[in-house]
Amino acid sequence: MINQPRESERVVFRFFQDTIVAIIRAFVFLVIPPFGGWHDRFLSRWNFSMISDDAMAFCDHLYRCNSLEACRDLFKKAIRPAGFDTFACGEVDLANRERTVIYILNWPDRWKRFYLGSGLVNRDPIIEELKRRKEPFLWSELRNDRKIGVAGREALQLFQAHGWSEGLAVPLHRNDSQFGLVSLVGRDARLDGAARAALVTMSIALYEKARRLSSRMGIPLQIAGLTLRELDAMRLVARGNTDREIGRILKISAETAHEYVEGAKRKLKTRSRSEAVAVAVSMGLV
Repeated sequence: MINQPRESERVVFRFFQDTIVAIIRAFVFLVIPPFGGWHDRFLSRWNFSMISDDAMAFCDHLYRCNSLEACRDLFKKAIRPAGFDTFACGEVDLANRERTVIYILNWPDRWKRFYLGSGLVNRDPIIEELKRRKEPFLWSELRNDRKIGVAGREALQLFQAHGWSEGLAVPLHRNDSQFGLVSLVGRDARLDGAARAALVTMSIALYEKARRLSSRMGIPLQIAGLTLRELDAMRLVARGNTDREIGRILKISAETAHEYVEGAKRKLKTRSRSEAVAVAVSMGLV
């Protein structure tokens, strides 16, 4: 577990927690339309009083992290006491899986190669469930769900065959097809209500931090496969630069700059530069 803060720090953490809760409650009641009693369901399912001091301490330490590697190491340490030993954090586009990006992938190399090489990324039941579930869910809840298809059950059995018996998926809805996702995996996960709330809190904080850092430091893994030069070119396009200006900044010819931009457009499956920039921004690439 993360070292407990001193009493003075604990008071400060609690103050910020109460402030955040008040802001979120105000947002829920004043900004979001009350469709079908959604407010009551949201507030009853998200018990803010369950947010532990460990989660608040994690957020404080996370604020000081200046790299994705530091975020990875901190989160891995934080989730270990709950029985989770690996995780992934990224952005999923259900309408176009090739636009999926992974900010942090803390998987064993053997499983990483199998997951990406076998095409399991395109039939992952966790990702498929994002179409139906907007709130955090456990693998064990999926196993008991009759709506899970044969392919989904086979994938869950495959996960278990590799020694992972439980997982926690924390989706962050962005629009109809795009979701942020933090997926925790463990061999001996133990969760009660308070632990689950704390893990969800830490997962949301990790996602937001990783997304901000990745826009400055690059994406460790992109399913779309954009090269570093294509990313550099798209960042400059987002700032309004022309091919000639991009070439001058990157010290390449305008023709080569144009090829990088066109390559990025093609891989992102967009028709125009403005659309490519919009997609890249939504994915946290620029």
